[in-house]
Amino acid sequence: MQISSLFKRNSVYVATILVGAFSFQAFFDVGVNRWYEYHNRGKLWKDVKGKFLEGGDEDEDDDE
Repeated sequence: MQISSLFKRNSVYVATILVGAFSFQAFFDVGVNRWYEYHNRGKLWKDVKGKFLEGGDEDEDDDE
């Protein structure tokens, strides 16, 4: 199968572009999210949530 025979029909060409763009977007999104989480370890909400939720009850008891 030659590349030129793959793109003879416009519908095949458009479908190839759409599938390629969707695949690229998915892989790019996963890659950027992993990079961002790696470089911001310890600063993200999922990393510090426990620290804030443990100490949150003490302030409510002081008001009574």
